[in-house]
Amino acid sequence: VQLQASGGGLVQAGGSLRLSCAASNNIFSIISMGWYRQAPGKQRDLVASITSSGTTAYADSVKGRFTISGDGARYQVFLQMNSLKPEDTAVYYCNIRRLNDYRAPEDYWGQGTLVTVSS
Repeated sequence: VQLQASGGGLVQAGGSLRLSCAASNNIFSIISMGWYRQAPGKQRDLVASITSSGTTAYADSVKGRFTISGDGARYQVFLQMNSLKPEDTAVYYCNIRRLNDYRAPEDYWGQGTLVTVSS
């Protein structure tokens, strides 16, 4: 299974972008879907996640500006990013976590899409 992320690009501060991520095949027993980001020289951090029951969680730095949504039936996850700031500049990775046949968590990752916010 491969995850294909898209929607990144260059935007001015205050602008908006919508990231999309789709799986190439069916993924069963999904626990959660989410977006992470990694800025140059920094670790990869969670930006937002949504569980199979629809519960969402956000990093403090993006609360009120970003909205995550998911379509479990189509194995898609989206991230609407508004009021973007230069510090949001990073490579964004989508993630889908599932329970494998051994009931252990298993992660799928997208290839990353670059978001650059100019001041």
